[in-house]
Parts: sequence; C-alpha cells; structure tokens
Amino acid sequence: MRYSSRVHRIAGRTSRAWDIHHIAVEKRERGERIILLTVGNTDFRSPGRAIAAVRDELAAGRTHYSPSAGGRAIREAIARRHTRNTGQAIDADQVITTIGAQNALLTAALCLLEPGDQVLVPEPMYTTYPGTIAAAGGEIISIRSPAENRFHPLINEFEAAIGSRTRAIFLATPNNPTGAVYTSDELSAIAAVCRRHDLWLVSDEVYGELVYEGSHVSPAVLPGMAERTITISSLSKSYAMAGWRLGWMIGPRELVHHAERVALCATYGIPTFLQEAGVAALEQFPNGLPELRAAYRRRRDWLCDCIETAPVLSCHRPEGGMFVLLDVRATGLSAYDFAKGLVLEEGVAILPADGFGDSTAGHLRISLGAADAEIEEAGLRLSRFAKQMCQHMVLLKH
Repeated sequence: MRYSSRVHRIAGRTSRAWDIHHIAVEKRERGERIILLTVGNTDFRSPGRAIAAVRDELAAGRTHYSPSAGGRAIREAIARRHTRNTGQAIDADQVITTIGAQNALLTAALCLLEPGDQVLVPEPMYTTYPGTIAAAGGEIISIRSPAENRFHPLINEFEAAIGSRTRAIFLATPNNPTGAVYTSDELSAIAAVCRRHDLWLVSDEVYGELVYEGSHVSPAVLPGMAERTITISSLSKSYAMAGWRLGWMIGPRELVHHAERVALCATYGIPTFLQEAGVAALEQFPNGLPELRAAYRRRRDWLCDCIETAPVLSCHRPEGGMFVLLDVRATGLSAYDFAKGLVLEEGVAILPADGFGDSTAGHLRISLGAADAEIEEAGLRLSRFAKQMCQHMVLLKH
C-alpha cells in the first residue's frame, strides 16, 4: 500500500540520540539505579488548584464540547497573563488554546505556509521544528548559532538567507536545547528583517518564565511587530503541567480566525475540565511556579560548577530554560559514544544533542528536571567517568 510523501518529510532529521534513553529505561526496568536526564520532564507536582479544578469539573458533569478556540475564561486568563508579562495589551479574541505548544506550532505553520515556502530557524532548534514545517509543505533554512557565539544566532545570516520564497522566521527564546536567551538588540535586528521583507515571526516562548541571566523579551512588543508576530506558549514547563497538554497561540484576530478552522479539522478544541485547570493555575501562579524556577537555577549552578572541575569536560551555562549543554569534544569521542559509555558504566542517561543541529555536535543535553539529590549524584558520576576517561587516554599515549 502507498503512503503520502508527507509522512516521510515529517520524520525529520534522523538521530541515534534516543537510543540512550531507551537503554536507560530498559536498565531501570531491570531494577538498576539509573538517573534519567534525557527528557524535559520535571520532578515538581502540578499546582494543587489545577488538580482540584479537574476533580470539581468532572464531579459536576462538565464534560461537554467547548468552542474550538477555547472557552472565554481560559482565553481571558491567557490574555491577562500575556499583557502583564509583556506590556502588550491584547484581549481574548487574539488567543486560541491548543493541545500544548506543539499543536500551536503546527497550526501556525498550516496557517502561514504554502508548499515550497521557506522558513528561517536559528539552529540548534527543537527537534520537532523540521517535521512541523515540512508537514505544512515548508522548508527550513538554518541560521547558525555556534558555541563560539554562546549559541546566539549570527544575526547577519538572517538577511543573507532571504529568498523569494522566504515566508517566516521561527525562533525559541529561551532556546531548547541551548538555554540561550536572545537579547533585545538581537530580537530588534530580527524584527527589522521581518519588517523589511514582510515576514511573519513565530515566537516560541514556552521557557519564557525560566530566565536566569538577562531578561525575556517578547518580539510582539517591538515596533511594527504586533501585526506580524504569533506568540506561542504553554503551561508545560513553568507550571509542571507537561502532560496536561495546555498551550496557546496569540496573534492578530484574523490569524486566530484561521487557526480556529484548523482546530475544527484537527482537535475540535480541548476538554473543558482542562481549561478550568488552566484558569486555576494561571490565577494561583501568574508567573509560573516560583520554587520551580529557583530549583532549576540552583541545579544549573551546582551541575555547571561540578562539570567545570572535571577533566576534559566543559559546559555552556544556560541563560534560561531547563537544560545544560555538556561539551565533550575534548574527549575525542562523539556525543553518542560518550553518552553510551556513561549510561553503561555509571548509569546516567543524558541526550546526545546532534539531533538539534550541527552547531551542537560534540555536546549533550542534560535535563534539570530531576530532584536535587539526583542532579548531585549525576554530577559526581559524570566527574568519575571523566577521570576514568583521562586515565585511559594517558595509558593510550604511553
């Protein structure tokens, strides 16, 4: 039987990175003490009021259809949050709820792109971006963000990459996997490119509340950008609600109208009881869980300090987000080989970052979403593994 060529296009870049995760899961199922730092999960519990809201809604039998864009209450709560956090005054009619931020990214791509259109994306990029854009018929043009530039994009490459089919720029700040928080000057320069070439800007801000150095700037507030920016976020990361799949997109009213049509075909909206949970979470914690942000910063600092004292290892201290990038290029091993040795010998699973782009070759992504004790133990095991590698390298030289 034949399948659409689309299913092959959305497969994205192939990588063996997730093999490490599967090895670790199998070892854990066999009873081994494995520290799993591959996935962007968290050890924090979802807000109590959100959990209570779901119980109350289900008990009251409120399990019926809602508008495909989401009910008024959740959209008003999201609009208030956005206005408070960014200074950009919007109303509920500029908001549509989605099944997590990933659904919002796909919806944006479907609303903006024609087959053959090109999208500029800073690389490293989140692994679903290529498939998401390809699903809408688009093509990614990567903009380098090398380690030597603190994983910030080379701004002059945006202008140089513009072509007749360039339609949009997609970016994420703070970035996954690098944790780079784009500066106001960088975003202003990117915004100027959008205005000069009449481009859309899709701003993925799921880590917007997890900033440790500098400050988060939402591009929609920059001059001339409100009418050409789609802002995407969710409750997944800052509210410890990844499994709830509560996201949204914000943009011009016409964009929301088109996105509603996509929702009718794709999801028909999100459950009403989850919407009420979202309202409860946003009202209880307007800026996300404060203890979560403090914990990630503490874990980041401890882990980076530990790595910096280990031989042949270094790290990029992230400005935001929930990941640390470990640099193992000095070991002479590929990121995959280093990760496989680490999980087999020390029981610590971290993710080779080559699947995020060429700029992260020789790096591995470490999640900060485990308890403090596990992060500390992982750092000690990582240091021990690095010392053993050094001893092995010395023996080989002799």
